[in-house]
Amino acid sequence: MAAPRHVVVMGVTSTGKTTIGEAVAERLDGVFVEGDSYHPRANVEKMSAGIPLDDDDRRPWLKALADRIRELDEKGEISVTGCSALKRMYRDWLRESGADLFFVHLHGDQEVLLERMEKREHFMPPSLLQSQFDTLEMLEEDEQGALVDVGGTVDEVVAESMRVIREG
Repeated sequence: MAAPRHVVVMGVTSTGKTTIGEAVAERLDGVFVEGDSYHPRANVEKMSAGIPLDDDDRRPWLKALADRIRELDEKGEISVTGCSALKRMYRDWLRESGADLFFVHLHGDQEVLLERMEKREHFMPPSLLQSQFDTLEMLEEDEQGALVDVGGTVDEVVAESMRVIREG
């Protein structure tokens, strides 16, 4: 089966969306879209202050991402977007791009992710990890996508991501 043209690598913070997404984009010969770079300044400031984003904060960010996916689709490009996409509603907003999306849900143990957060420099403080798990809605049966555990090495997670993408 051919890989989908547009993949969203989703999950809570520190699951490796950027690392895995960049590697998957390279293997698919596609464009990597870094979701964090599309956040309005107000969102970054809010998260940096330890305040979780709400739906109103996320709507313009997800619209900008959907617009970018649409642009790439119209150009005939393959895209891989790194984006938390924590709720079904957020994934629906991304689907407004009109492109056929496949979600790779990177998922891992909260303790492991907290350790990762404490070792990196990012605007998202470790204190917000719990709010992300509280917000997370798993992929539903009617959504194209698959769950990938992030407990292995980067190479293992990339290989598993490619396997589920190809199996569609």
